[in-house]
Amino acid sequence: MQPPEVGLLPAPAREPRLTRWLRRGSGILAHLVALGFTIFLTVLSRPGTSLDADYRLTGLLLCLQFCLCMAEAILLFSPEHSLFLFCSRKARIRLHWAGQTVAILCALLGLGFIVSSKIRSELSHLVSWHSWLGALTLLATGIQALYGLCLLCPQAAKVSRVARLKLYHLTCGLVVYLMATVTVLLGMHSVWFQAQIKGAAWYLCLALPLYPALVIMHQISSSYLPRKKVEM
Repeated sequence: MQPPEVGLLPAPAREPRLTRWLRRGSGILAHLVALGFTIFLTVLSRPGTSLDADYRLTGLLLCLQFCLCMAEAILLFSPEHSLFLFCSRKARIRLHWAGQTVAILCALLGLGFIVSSKIRSELSHLVSWHSWLGALTLLATGIQALYGLCLLCPQAAKVSRVARLKLYHLTCGLVVYLMATVTVLLGMHSVWFQAQIKGAAWYLCLALPLYPALVIMHQISSSYLPRKKVEM
């Protein structure tokens, strides 16, 4: 009898094909929902609605940030749901930075339009949960960008524990995206949006941003966080 080999782990059980395809389908649906919801809000914010032009443009920019740019910048790291699996990890990191940069630029432009429109209309700032959480989300997004910059240049930033910083970046990134999702949901409780969308359609719109958030939450919690904890 041969002695058992030391250090070998049993091969993982093969995943059923149906489960694998269902998981891939959920990722494709997340892309479609994020893109479709962005197009929907773009059409809804078209000129001729009851909103001022600044508010229409602000809604579009925030939609692009929260519902498309941030979602795609995170999903492209998924081993199953990414649209750029053919790219190297270095290329995907650059695409991640590009998507998050566009999101931050949209946020800054949107904030500028909000402030200017409030000043012209002589309305008070930060008077709703939507505005407060949106401001906190923008602040947290900026902090996340600084984390990412430290990971991009760890030697220049004098980072000694890169694995620990990656874990913080992943965890905080999930929190920021969930904050962005809640901000969008609170925006749907506005008088303007409820005047445009009523009945069962409003509840459907309320559920749409939650689906990409669930896919991203599963991606980070099941695929990346356990691995980063082992690396630490």
